[in-house]
Amino acid sequence: MVIISGESGLAHGYADRWRADGAFEYFGAGQVGPMQMLRGNAAIANHSRNGKGLLLFNDTNAGLRFRGEMVYERHHIEKAPDREGALRDAIVFELRFLDAVVEVASLEDKAPPAVGLHDLRARALAAVAAPARTPSEGTRTIYERSRDVRDYVLARANGACEGCAEPAPFVRPNGTPYLVPHHIRRVSDGGPDDPRFVTALCPNCHRRVHAGADGDAYNRILLKQMKAIEPS
Repeated sequence: MVIISGESGLAHGYADRWRADGAFEYFGAGQVGPMQMLRGNAAIANHSRNGKGLLLFNDTNAGLRFRGEMVYERHHIEKAPDREGALRDAIVFELRFLDAVVEVASLEDKAPPAVGLHDLRARALAAVAAPARTPSEGTRTIYERSRDVRDYVLARANGACEGCAEPAPFVRPNGTPYLVPHHIRRVSDGGPDDPRFVTALCPNCHRRVHAGADGDAYNRILLKQMKAIEPS
């Protein structure tokens, strides 16, 4: 897990903030001079590809208060004071609630693009290879990258659950089999993840992982199965 605390920059004259579109802008670490994409900052930018959850807490009079699990979308650079009051380049991470990404993905009913499995896999791998540099304005959103992973995993399953091997129980309005992408490396689903650690499950298998008495054990079985489904 990667844990971050909101309002961490108040002592230096700047503050983390929420945007009107729901994104949380979080200032990176580094007290003097330009912030570097190293250590804790790199851990935030790379949490998805490293299979780590990103947990946001706020400081309150009663102590730390958990706000939710986040996912890194992108970052930008802006001027902000350092500990000595000098203006420097500060890394500002743009984060979103993981649940919001999950909700958008689950409500979509778009059929995957009409391209081959090889091209879908290339798009999925590119989705998690986010550069540790300031992206251009044209960088794809977290929702689009998540969709790329989902499209490939569901196409790879070819209509059958990758857990129990049974056919999907029904089809979506767009005609595609109803299967759920499950992110094996973390407890909650959603957000871009390495497709080598995402499996397509029927609703029963998906609930078994999250609500079954043997959920943890079944998740480990799914992880072992992925070595054959998606070779490294």
